[in-house]
Order: sequence, then structure tokens, then C-alpha cells
Amino acid sequence: MTTFRQELRVVPRGARITSAIVYVICAAAIFAGVHLAPSPEMRAWTEIEKILFSFGIALIVFPAIWLYGYVWGDAKRRGMRYGIWTLAAIFIPNLLGVILYFLLRDPKPRACPVDGLAVPGKFAFCPRCGAALGATCPQCGKPVEVTWSNCAHCGAKLPVGAPDAA
Repeated sequence: MTTFRQELRVVPRGARITSAIVYVICAAAIFAGVHLAPSPEMRAWTEIEKILFSFGIALIVFPAIWLYGYVWGDAKRRGMRYGIWTLAAIFIPNLLGVILYFLLRDPKPRACPVDGLAVPGKFAFCPRCGAALGATCPQCGKPVEVTWSNCAHCGAKLPVGAPDAA
């Protein structure tokens, strides 16, 4: 299964169903509006053109609801305040709320290699057993990347190769 498909599974079933229902309602409303349009140019369209226009314009709402559903599911999965983030995504205009969510979201939780506890991604150590969840600086104990030669937190020189993981 691709990563994209796995990420789409984060969207709750309710958001999927809601997006389909809202899409059909919007398309039907636009189709009715096109038939009742005061514009003679629109009334001159063929039925196929009216259907394509109605269902094409309604496609705007479909991905938006999926995006809001994704924000809900992803924030919940990351242990964030999913209700607040979803409301921010909906009510901050021009999808800026969604963009803010993607810029400010927490890292995904990781499983502790010792006891299997799901630990927030920003933690360097498991709160239950104290096991290191990744490479850490031997001087300050904060997380470091394997490719770093100096700790970004305290400036200490890191050992060549893999930094201390214990």
C-alpha cells in the first residue's frame, strides 16, 4: 500500500460520507440554478454542458471537506487538540488554516523499542521506561540527527559515526 493511500485512511468515515452528500447536494443545486438562470447564454447550453458545469463546480467542496477530515484525523493521531485544529482549518479563510496546521503540527508518535508504548514524536526518551527513542547528545541528552557533527542544542562535538543512542 502506498503512503498516499495510508494517509487517506486517516480521513474519518464521517468526513468521507459528508463530502459525498454535500457534493451531490451542491451539484444538484447548481444544476437547478443553471436551469433557472436569467442569463440567455446559460439557458442556451446543452444538457451535457449544464451537467458538466454543475458537477465540475461542485468538485470545489469535495476536496475541502476531505482536507478538514484529514486535519481532524491526523491531529487526533498525533495527540494534538484535533477539535481546535479542525475549527481553525475551517474558519481561517482561503485554506490558510489548513496550511497553518501542516506547518505547526507535531511529529507522529513513535513506538518505544523497549516496551512498545506510543510516545509523542517530540520526546527523546520513553516516559515509562526511560529508553532512548533515537540518537541523543552524550552531553545534554537532547535528540540529535545521525548526520550531525555537533549538537544543535549545546554545541558539543558528537562522536564520529552514530551518536550515543543509550
